[in-house]
Amino acid sequence: MVLELKVPHGTDLAALQPVLPFFIAYILSFIYLGIYWNNHHHMLHTVKNVSGGILWANLHLLFWLSLVPFSTGWMAENHFAPLTLTLYGVNLLMAAISYFILQRMILRLHGSESLLKKAIGNDLKGKASPILYITAIILSYFDISQWAAGGIYVLVALIWLVPDKRIEKTIYGSNKE
Repeated sequence: MVLELKVPHGTDLAALQPVLPFFIAYILSFIYLGIYWNNHHHMLHTVKNVSGGILWANLHLLFWLSLVPFSTGWMAENHFAPLTLTLYGVNLLMAAISYFILQRMILRLHGSESLLKKAIGNDLKGKASPILYITAIILSYFDISQWAAGGIYVLVALIWLVPDKRIEKTIYGSNKE
């Protein structure tokens, strides 16, 4: 992730204050990208064949993830201003939607008896995340509460940070760690 974190000009804790928004935004975005990386890796372990649709859906996901440093930087540079927080949420929402599309393309090719279908089940986290993103986007856009919107973005990251072992259990059984 390319996001410039500038070294503070001082040796006391007060010198960290100007870079704090960048550091917080960087940590959150790094966690999000790590979550996508891990889940994408696991999901692709279920794939036996790849279609053109899967390749395009994968590229669609990569596009939205490649915008995370931009939306993160803009949000941090402007100290989480409403419009920047909204754009960050839209970026996260579009990444979630594109991940869902990729998942559906894989399921379409591999069918309802595929490893991926067995692993994801009814996918409560996958369904809740876009709803939470939309809620946060509304809160941030209408300037109702940037703190609440930011908290929702953190909440979704925390929900996904807990390792999702559904695919591992489906592929390797419950003994694999």
